[in-house]
Amino acid sequence: MATFSVNNIAIKGISCCVPKNKERNIDLEILSQEEIQKFIAVTGVEERRIATKEICTSDLCCEAAEKLIKDLNWQKEEIEILVFVSQTADYILPVSAAILQDRLGLSTNCIAFDVPLGCSGYVYGMSIIASMMKTTGIKKGLLLAGDTISKIISKNDKSTLPLFGDAGSVTALELTIDSSELIFDLGSDGSGYKTIIIPDGGSRNRINEDSLKIEKIEEGISRNSCDLILDGMDVFSFGISQGPKTVNKLIEKFEIDKDKIDYFIFHQANMMMNKMISKKMKLPIEKVPYSLKKFGNTSSATIPLTIVSELKEDILNKSTNLIMCGFGVGLSWGTMFAKDCKIDCLDLIEI
Repeated sequence: MATFSVNNIAIKGISCCVPKNKERNIDLEILSQEEIQKFIAVTGVEERRIATKEICTSDLCCEAAEKLIKDLNWQKEEIEILVFVSQTADYILPVSAAILQDRLGLSTNCIAFDVPLGCSGYVYGMSIIASMMKTTGIKKGLLLAGDTISKIISKNDKSTLPLFGDAGSVTALELTIDSSELIFDLGSDGSGYKTIIIPDGGSRNRINEDSLKIEKIEEGISRNSCDLILDGMDVFSFGISQGPKTVNKLIEKFEIDKDKIDYFIFHQANMMMNKMISKKMKLPIEKVPYSLKKFGNTSSATIPLTIVSELKEDILNKSTNLIMCGFGVGLSWGTMFAKDCKIDCLDLIEI
């Protein structure tokens, strides 16, 4: 696992945007009432935000970015890097980041590229943009992260439909001369790539006449080869094993005082998994916030969305120490320690 630090990069603000449209799991016909109650008890997900056909991940991120740029009183020509982390880009090509650079009215000198990661994507994205800003001297940058997973799951798959929601986020970073420091631990294990996968649609398996044929896997689970497949048990085992491992490695290597960490923000995969991770690490309940109940698993947006929806008032105008940890599709994982950060969190945006 790659473990490293990037100093003089500060997180200045976070903004998140979700669709107005709510879908309650209790209303789903694909599950019996008994299955619904059991699902909610295990995952913690009661409702999710679902994008309409016209709304893409880039739209959610763009709305959040416009509001944050204005709130921070940043000049758009000063923003010289934009990284878009998502598995649900507008097109196979070109990259959505370039389109967002133009939509936001940023300078053509702005570096813009996509990173097609999911659950670990926020931490990976932070490591990429922070490292590039530090080495190039770029003063201001934007990390846009999110997904509209509802567009790539089967409406007849009870193993995925009640779990995933849609959201977009933007995080503003700035090169500083103070003691700001971001510390990272990143890793991957591609041997488990089939654990979370969409089989068809890429170059390996192009879409063909069989790709859209719906196959019944078992009762309550039907999908085609362009829909998301998730092996729940393998994901669960991976999360409860790798989550604590990456966080503990970071804490031990950099001799971080665990008691001085204000909050541990984990990827919102499911409630039981995260509670087991917290128990393994002996973390106080009040230091581990959750947003699963209201939003479900929103992929790379879960960490910033949890900060905005659950911690906004607690961290406002305060210097806080935060551990952020994401793990999943790839398989991959990433943990970040943000030291003494003062983050301007905007109110949650709905469109």
